[in-house]
Amino acid sequence: MRNGRDEAFTAFMAARYSSLLRTARLLTASGPQAEDLAQEALLRTYRAWHRIGRLEAAEAYTRTTMVRLLVKDRRRKWHGEVPAEQLPEVSFPGHEDQTATGIAVRQVLQTLPPAQRAVLVLRYYHQLSEEEIAGALGCSRGTVKSRAARALTALRDGGVLTTVSCDRDRSLDRD
Repeated sequence: MRNGRDEAFTAFMAARYSSLLRTARLLTASGPQAEDLAQEALLRTYRAWHRIGRLEAAEAYTRTTMVRLLVKDRRRKWHGEVPAEQLPEVSFPGHEDQTATGIAVRQVLQTLPPAQRAVLVLRYYHQLSEEEIAGALGCSRGTVKSRAARALTALRDGGVLTTVSCDRDRSLDRD
């Protein structure tokens, strides 16, 4: 029985690790901290593998675990690792624009509190509904809406978002 569980988890991890790591990077904006967050979430997913039930639910479970670990970790005063100021060299040429965009998005997200950051990542990166986000964060749909609104307002006030892009985001939320 355990061997089957190990094989199923290994297959899940092989298929979804890169996606989960991208989510962790958006949540933390730090390579080493993102890897730690993803690995800790995967460890907890493995421990709960028998309760998850469906393979499709494993990714949602792991994402929810990452968000909760991030919020819990931010409440502590000490963060054991200090992120590097410089990113490593781009490993292959031709992707500088994508890398620059990714860095800019992570820097913008880091200006927000963890809960607001988590709502934006789950809403706009993972395309989850407000109800799905509320379930992942363990809060009400209204809390999700208010965190998203505050985050978008902060980004607009900071000059990151234009009024046009904010109006488009609001029209998407009404759909």
